[in-house]
Amino acid sequence: MGSNRQSHPIGKATRQAAAGAAQGGGATSPQALRQYISRFPQASVLVIGDLILDHYIWGRVSRISPEAPVPVVHVDSESLRLGGAANVFNNILALGGEADLCGVIGSDESGRMLLKELGGTRSGRGGVVIDQDRPTTRKSRVIAHNQQIVRYDVERRVELKPAMQRRILRYVESRLRELSCLVVSDYAKGVVSATLMSELTRLASLRGIPLVVDPKVEHFSYYKGATVITPNHLEATQAAGVHGDDDQASNEAGAIIRQRLGCQAVLITRGEKGMSLYEGEDVSWHIPAQARQVYDVTGAGDTVIGTLALALSTGASTRDAATLANHAAGIVVGMVGTATLSAQQLSEALGHD
Repeated sequence: MGSNRQSHPIGKATRQAAAGAAQGGGATSPQALRQYISRFPQASVLVIGDLILDHYIWGRVSRISPEAPVPVVHVDSESLRLGGAANVFNNILALGGEADLCGVIGSDESGRMLLKELGGTRSGRGGVVIDQDRPTTRKSRVIAHNQQIVRYDVERRVELKPAMQRRILRYVESRLRELSCLVVSDYAKGVVSATLMSELTRLASLRGIPLVVDPKVEHFSYYKGATVITPNHLEATQAAGVHGDDDQASNEAGAIIRQRLGCQAVLITRGEKGMSLYEGEDVSWHIPAQARQVYDVTGAGDTVIGTLALALSTGASTRDAATLANHAAGIVVGMVGTATLSAQQLSEALGHD
């Protein structure tokens, strides 16, 4: 990471004033939202979680295999992109924020390729730990005519050894004084554990900064005390034990999760239905979807949490941060593959006052 930058303070007064403004009237104007975007370079975010190498195989289909009822893909090209927590990190950098990354790779070719992809960025390698006992998580997607045909994964989902967890926590502690937000990107590949989350929650509280979590259902009990968690609708209803895909199911799930985990807010992403934000007792907001045309939802959750973290870092209320994240998601789902967007694209997507 480069030189230290002064982050916009996120004290109780800032949060309370922002919350009061949000509850006192209608939607925040595009001009006001752009003020947060202009302060993104002042943010310093550390992303902790599962590092994934996204491998894309691009091709064409013109016939069915005579060996089995499957399409034959004629490969035109291949590409590699940062996925999982590394994509959250990449989104933050693309939006103009300062970011650092903490996670685990294997001592293998995929790990070397992931480090090479990180090498083109300004920072992010200091907190990457090599585990000799596991492969680097790699997701390979075969795509023809802008449609995913198949995906195959290489991974080991067991929890990290205590020594590896301690190395990650030591790195977080070494960076804590410079940070404006902690992000946990949990893909249930072994990095995020109950012990790690408990310590991260303590450290974020000690520093007085937000802790934002992109969760997995099987780990929901780990996230107690987080500032904001961002499940999709299916994850939220499964975690809360609620059935249905309507507004009522979302409302029930949001209230149950927020109460159970004691977090300040729950932001449920709902695809074409937009997002629903739950704060306090009976305080909720629905944010309509912004997507023009959906090509690929891969990595959209990474964009949401990266944008949310930057906005919270610059003093935005949770509602305004969620609004910006919603606009950002609407842009990236119109791109094929794991994608990022720039601050300018996000600013333009807000429209005119």
